[in-house]
Amino acid sequence: MATRKEHDFIGELEIDDSVYYGVQTFRALENFHMTGRRLKDYPFFVKAFAQIKKAAALANKEVGVLEPKLADNIAKACDKIIAGEYADQFVVDMVQGGAGTSTNMNANEVISNVALELMGHKKGEYQFLHPNDHTNLGQSTNDTYPSSIKVATYAKLTDLLKAMEELKNELEIKAKEYKDIIKMGRTELEDAVPTTLGNTFNAFASYIKSDIEKITAARESMSFLNMGATAIGTGINCHPDYKVAVHKILSDITGVKFKPADDFIAATQDTADFVHVSGALKTAAVRLSKIANDLRLMNSGPRCGLGEINLPQMQPGSSIMPGKVNPVIAEVVGEACYEVIGNDVTIMLCSERGEFELNAFEPGIAYALFNSVVILENAMRTLAQKAIKKLTANPEACLKSVLGSVGIVTAFNPHIGYEKSASIAKEALATGRPVGEICLERGYLTKEQIDKILEPKNMLNPSMVR
Repeated sequence: MATRKEHDFIGELEIDDSVYYGVQTFRALENFHMTGRRLKDYPFFVKAFAQIKKAAALANKEVGVLEPKLADNIAKACDKIIAGEYADQFVVDMVQGGAGTSTNMNANEVISNVALELMGHKKGEYQFLHPNDHTNLGQSTNDTYPSSIKVATYAKLTDLLKAMEELKNELEIKAKEYKDIIKMGRTELEDAVPTTLGNTFNAFASYIKSDIEKITAARESMSFLNMGATAIGTGINCHPDYKVAVHKILSDITGVKFKPADDFIAATQDTADFVHVSGALKTAAVRLSKIANDLRLMNSGPRCGLGEINLPQMQPGSSIMPGKVNPVIAEVVGEACYEVIGNDVTIMLCSERGEFELNAFEPGIAYALFNSVVILENAMRTLAQKAIKKLTANPEACLKSVLGSVGIVTAFNPHIGYEKSASIAKEALATGRPVGEICLERGYLTKEQIDKILEPKNMLNPSMVR
């Protein structure tokens, strides 16, 4: 195996010459074995880092501190990585000490060695193009790392919002399709008053619409970066004009309007923007889990449950009970949502640990945040495609539950009062007799009045007129 020698201030190491990362990445590989998930497992993060590094090189070229030949080759190397090449070279564990320095150096070393080969040199010949002196020029982990997290998060939130729109649309289709199917409403798992299956799905769609608005607003906080802040926000070792140039160039590269933060000192140490985004994701997860669980309950049966809807049959449900089919899509969506909710706690705790001028726990934030966005996007698409799109309704079962319910006695309240209505409900529960029959027997109302009051469609809207 051919090797090359590389060194840092700790010492010298033999590096496999087939790899494009260098000595600092190698040390991180030895030190960090936390999650088993590496940078390459998050290609949108690798892409964001390459976009940041390309923008930095071209900005340094524009302000006159980086030789054009070096800047152009760094940019070309970044383009290859943006296109998906060399992904296997991003090998550092996502969770690491050092506030992301290992990730930044993994990127610097890979980009530098790709650029060296483009220039006709060998990997490791850093006298021609150096990971720190050139690829990292005018930068620090403390601005490139959080900025890359934001660029990556912005991109993935955009994907998530598309998935949410898809789910909302499918729910709205069902709402219209089922607008005339009467069903029993329930509060605290007990009979309440009638509604429609269309109302149920329309409410679900409203949840998702509200969350789309919240996540869209939260995504905007990801567009404010601290590129040019360098170590702690003062901009040491950075050209005065670099800050403006790098954000403009990055915006051109990504197609997203990225802007410098108002206060670089604050932006370098504060990670509340990530807490804000995670909070919006958590809210969406809570609502999505509620939808999934309601679907699971409405689907229960097929003969001894509610049986109001039929979720698509995806796979056999038991190794011992023939014919059993479980609501596996609703269940897996719920589990996914719980992970998002748990990740929010991780993000909150890591953000709180931002002592003085830097938050050293940003890798934990990145890992949890990326996982939340990815799993929530998958959950949204899974529920839309594998549950909502193909589910069917059981109108007869829905109507039967309404007609047999004691809860519809509520409709008598405006006409005979709460006490008489409660007495009817008590007898109906004890005897199993219909509430209308008891009301008629007691002479509280005529049959015509009872039939009109208990007509299911008449109980769906405000109706008390004096």
